Amino acid sequence: MSEHNAVLQAAADLVTAFASNDREAYFGAFSADATFVFYTLEQPLLTRDAYQALWDSWRLEGFEVLSCVSSNAHVSLQGDIAVFIHDVATELRMQGEQSFSQERETIVFRQQQQGRWLACHEHLSAKP
Repeated sequence: MSEHNAVLQAAADLVTAFASNDREAYFGAFSADATFVFYTLEQPLLTRDAYQALWDSWRLEGFEVLSCVSSNAHVSLQGDIAVFIHDVATELRMQGEQSFSQERETIVFRQQQQGRWLACHEHLSAKP
């Protein structure tokens, strides 16, 4: 499999894990030092553990992903770094209320020594 396709597969696996509420697979797609910038939060999350703690608190409040669809994917390979951008349509349930969002996302992947691509940064923006 080409590196380009390996990054596309890593991104698809990440989105699938998110869409199916598979906490272990989803957070397993990120490096421990991953950072996260979500337009819905006041501050960046500076580690995977920080995001996991937030995710767990959301789950206690009834957070559930109902669907997540990726489109318009593009990969830019830059050595052992890959920049993946896509549009994402997500339907969520939070505290019993459903919401739908259309967003644009950048995920930076870093190739590990074993050849696996892990996400090391995620930036989510509202789609204009």
